[in-house]
Order: sequence, then C-alpha cells, then structure tokens
Amino acid sequence: MAIGILGKKVGMTQLFVAESGDVVPVTVVEAGPCHVLQVRTLERDGYDAVQIGFEDKKRPTGARRLRGSKARRSERGHVSSKIESKRSKKRQAAGVELAPKAECEPKKFVREIRGSSEWTVGQELKADVFAEGVAIDVTGTSKGRGFSGAMRRHGFGGQRATHGVKKCHRAIGGTGMSAFPSRTFKGKRMAGQYGNATVTTRNLKVHAIDTENNLLIIRGAIPGPNGGYVVIRESNKK
Repeated sequence: MAIGILGKKVGMTQLFVAESGDVVPVTVVEAGPCHVLQVRTLERDGYDAVQIGFEDKKRPTGARRLRGSKARRSERGHVSSKIESKRSKKRQAAGVELAPKAECEPKKFVREIRGSSEWTVGQELKADVFAEGVAIDVTGTSKGRGFSGAMRRHGFGGQRATHGVKKCHRAIGGTGMSAFPSRTFKGKRMAGQYGNATVTTRNLKVHAIDTENNLLIIRGAIPGPNGGYVVIRESNKK
C-alpha cells in the first residue's frame, strides 16, 4: 500500500460524471516520477520513513559560477555512489558498510514521509501508487499575500461607518488590557504576515488517474499556487 508521493500542482478544472451528470471540481497534480532516495528504519534511525525526491536538479556546466538552482557536490553525492568524500573513504577503510544510493539525478523537492514500506532505494514511483477513490491528505505552501490588515487576514467586519468613528473604519480597535494584566496576550488576531504557510487539506478523494502522463485528478481544492510543490499522503482521518 502506498504511503505517499510528491508532485506539482498544475491547476483546477471541472469534470462531468457520466452516471449522474454532476459537475465535479477537481485539481490536476503532476505526481511523479519520484525516486526513493533513502529508507529509514526503526533499528538504524529510530523511526520508519521513506525519503523521496521529485524533479531533477540541473548540474553546473563548465567553469561558470555555481548558482542556487544548480546541484551542488553534496547533493550529487547524496544520490550517487560515484562521488566519494574523506568520511566515506575512512568508513570503507574501517569496514563499515555504506548505505545504498539511488543512483539518479539530484532532486529539487525532497521530503520524508513517515511510515514503513517495502520500497527500496532507487525505486521509481509514479501516480499509480494510489488507486481511484482513495482518501488522501495534501500538504502544500499557501499563497503568500504579504503584510495584510486584520479585516483581510482574519475576516473582521470593521468598525461602524458613522456615530463617532472617524478615519479608522478598518482598524482593529483596542488590543490591550486595563490595569490588570495590562498587556496584550499572545496569539491576538492582528495585522501581519498572511499566507506563505504550510497548509494540509485532509480527506480528499482521488477522482481519476492518468498513468500515461503521471497525473492525479483530485476532487476539490488543494493549497498553493499553480506550479507549487505538494506532498500527497494516505489520509489518517477517514
């Protein structure tokens, strides 16, 4: 049974159900192909998890300066056994068995998904790890909206437009206390950073799967903009 996969949000559309004629809002996600980079075990690491990567990262070419979008030597050594380090040579000389490598290209988006699985290092995962109708949880980074006021950020109704309210209709009003405790409590809903946070939408359904193009058709909306990376897991709340 699949425990999860990484992907990229393509966009939203709608589909028609032939049997009932209903219109279903769906989100198209490019899920995979992903590679299993590492397998965590309870005996060796203290927990069970699978580390997978999505979308190849370009390698630096020529003598040009290394940029942030290019794969560094450490990232290439993480997935390839051809790149050795002083530490790996010392461990080999001491007779320590090195962990297997995926022998693939470095990845842009790497995440660990908790849970035990029979997957092996280097295995390629595609959209067919899920079946139609399976309940899933999708985690992504919500759209960043910058520094926003309380009305936009928290949905406040604002102050009255008349009767003594002058030039502060969108202000939040008083926030502190009187003589006791004479301070503002933590967590008070005020203006501030809105969006650009990790959001998980739970208990969505896989409406359809396009195995040829590695597309997951998910019923409903998922967090993040088009082109944003997402983590798709089996739902733990059904």
